[in-house]
Amino acid sequence: MKRGFFILALLAWYNVPAHSLQKVIFDLQRMLAEHHLMITSPYEIHPLADGNKKGITCNDNVWLKGVDFGYGTIELDIRGRNEFLHSFAGIAFHAADTSRNYDVVYFRPFNFRSADPVRRTWSVQYMSLPAYPYDRLRKENTSQFESEILPDPKPEDWIHARILIGKDSIKVYINGMNKPSLAVKNLGKRNNGMFCLWADATTVDFANLVVTNDQ
Repeated sequence: MKRGFFILALLAWYNVPAHSLQKVIFDLQRMLAEHHLMITSPYEIHPLADGNKKGITCNDNVWLKGVDFGYGTIELDIRGRNEFLHSFAGIAFHAADTSRNYDVVYFRPFNFRSADPVRRTWSVQYMSLPAYPYDRLRKENTSQFESEILPDPKPEDWIHARILIGKDSIKVYINGMNKPSLAVKNLGKRNNGMFCLWADATTVDFANLVVTNDQ
């Protein structure tokens, strides 16, 4: 899909001034109320308000209906859970469908401050499914597609993520840091596709989503 589709879909939901068509602030609560968010049954989405964090909480992947993303920047606030192997929080993009045929940047909050230094290096991950799942990347490209976050956030806290997706690279900046926590080669084969808030059957909070589509 072309950028024009991205813009037209958004204009159906928001009054976006012409000079800022490429940058969109998503009102996740409004999208939920107007049925523009999709989750597979029996999983659920609920509105969430936590101070200045106005968004949603969910327990699986949430797809944004009618939104096509190519290349650009994704910013959002994310809060997972400090539950070992039961909290995976991030975004999926360039999806051909909803069946694990997409690229993912995600976080493992339970590793942020682990006493095990190896586990801390598994805090933020990029993978491209189905060809490059995390275990293949970890085996064949050790420490190249996942990294520690410094300074390390508290596992139970909100983090602000700024994710730059280019044709050749993926960069992930956390909590306003100038140095990326993760900078990797883009392994994906698609130039655009569906977009989702990725929870992988775990409970995650999302808020303040802003997307700039440069395609």
